[in-house]
Amino acid sequence: MPDANVIETAKDHFGGLVEQQLERVERLKDAPSPVDYAGVSPIVIGMLGGDGIGPTIAYESQRVLEQLLAGEVAKGKVEFRNIDGLTIENRAAKLQSIPDDVLEEVKQCHVTLKGPTHTPEKGDGWPNIESANVSMRKALDLFANVRPVRIPAENIDWTFFRENTEDMYALGSDGINVTADLAIDFRVITTQGSRRIINAAFAHAQKTGKERVTIVTKANIVKTTDGKFLDVAREIAEQYPSISWDAWYIDIMTAKLIDTARRSEFQVLALPNMYGDILTDEAAQIQGGVGTAGSANIGTAYAMFEAIHGSAPRMVIEGRAQYADPSSMVRAGAMLLDHIGFADLAQKVNMALDVCGQYERKAVTTGRDTGATTAEFGDYIVATVSDSNLKNTWEGYVYA
Repeated sequence: MPDANVIETAKDHFGGLVEQQLERVERLKDAPSPVDYAGVSPIVIGMLGGDGIGPTIAYESQRVLEQLLAGEVAKGKVEFRNIDGLTIENRAAKLQSIPDDVLEEVKQCHVTLKGPTHTPEKGDGWPNIESANVSMRKALDLFANVRPVRIPAENIDWTFFRENTEDMYALGSDGINVTADLAIDFRVITTQGSRRIINAAFAHAQKTGKERVTIVTKANIVKTTDGKFLDVAREIAEQYPSISWDAWYIDIMTAKLIDTARRSEFQVLALPNMYGDILTDEAAQIQGGVGTAGSANIGTAYAMFEAIHGSAPRMVIEGRAQYADPSSMVRAGAMLLDHIGFADLAQKVNMALDVCGQYERKAVTTGRDTGATTAEFGDYIVATVSDSNLKNTWEGYVYA
């Protein structure tokens, strides 16, 4: 017979999590309206280098942003702030995924551009602290992880809306070893969390002239939580009669992204947290690798922009950090520009990255000394984004 004390301990643990999540649901019901950056001056942009290759690639994105926004900075409409202290060494020393003083500095900024940060895993020598990304998403309620993938030559223009604050990741550090033989983790999906991410996907489709939203779940097997996500999608879809929608299961969806006969049909995709993490890495690899893709973490009061990949500690250990591809962070910078109201500048950055990374390729990063250094590729992007003939150059390649 199972030990009654063991069962009671597990019940108490689960009960505490349920209470915590019910309180969170009530907070979601009272969430504020999104910030209108047109009425904000100055817009404060926080720069967080992170760790591993983070500071190296974040610096190149900052260079691009500072060049494009120099006029706005001079007019006092934009301000940059560098925020230190998000390294794994500092987080481990303070046993906090985001040290309190760093989080307070972040909250003084409207948006942040963040380099990758290392998340400890069992046996790697670091204390078992939560992912800095997960903690920041929770603390700032950054519910929408938006990840675009663009390959103009193949008619691929995908935008993924990954729910950012729920699913397995929300309680990833709160699982329980019930006994030496039984480990249980927990998953949470709420009506409010599902509604806002799916609504964001449909609103984006409507705003950008897209015709289709695809919902990705495994609702045939994971019937309660994925079933709720799919039910909410049906509800939201009724509010957007001009946008068609369909539903796919995560397993076949991973196959369809590499189906050259079908993949260009997908436009905007909305999905729970873990599926989104997996599928967007696959999508980024199709674009040219995870080093080429940026992402946005958007809430109502704050937004954080970053690469979709990690801090690549192996590159640092092997002395190759200076050869990391900064494209992901520069893409993230483009998304930041678009978010705060500089869509024309964002378009220039995306065009420059297409030219540099997919077409012209006068400098190519390989992650090793066989290719360009991070700084050399950064110079290439800066020069290209500054080229007065950039649009014609881009169109010449895309429409050739």
